[in-house]
Amino acid sequence: MARLLRFTYVDSGVSGRVALNETLAPKTVETIWNALHQPITELAFHAMFAGPEIMIGLPPSAQTFDPRALPAENQTVIPTPGDVLWFYQAPHMMKGLPDEFWEIGMFYGDGGRVFGPLGWTPVTMFGRMLPEDLPAFAKECADIRLRGAKRLEVRREA
Repeated sequence: MARLLRFTYVDSGVSGRVALNETLAPKTVETIWNALHQPITELAFHAMFAGPEIMIGLPPSAQTFDPRALPAENQTVIPTPGDVLWFYQAPHMMKGLPDEFWEIGMFYGDGGRVFGPLGWTPVTMFGRMLPEDLPAFAKECADIRLRGAKRLEVRREA
């Protein structure tokens, strides 16, 4: 059985399990699993360019690895609903933006694409939300677009 993460919207309690793809993204799975030795809770935001996607930043407490050392694994620019991704952007990579991004994202509906201000951006798909959990979780994700960011907990599933 694959290792699982659980994503839970803190205020509503709606959650979904994510099966990690140890076959196609082994180094990313191992790295993210180790980084989540403690659950994290951060604000989840809705994508601006990518379509039906939410994203959460890894807090400094989970930034326990060199993101530039991770290889490209199982990358795509055309995700499917339920795909969970890893994305890193180095400081000053984008014009006028000195920030560094350590992100886990999830596409919750059809029509997603990994496209942003710099154009097409391949990302590593390292997991997928279980189909039976996706419908309710997707409703909460879509609600972010209308109501704003929500607190999301990401933890290892025991």
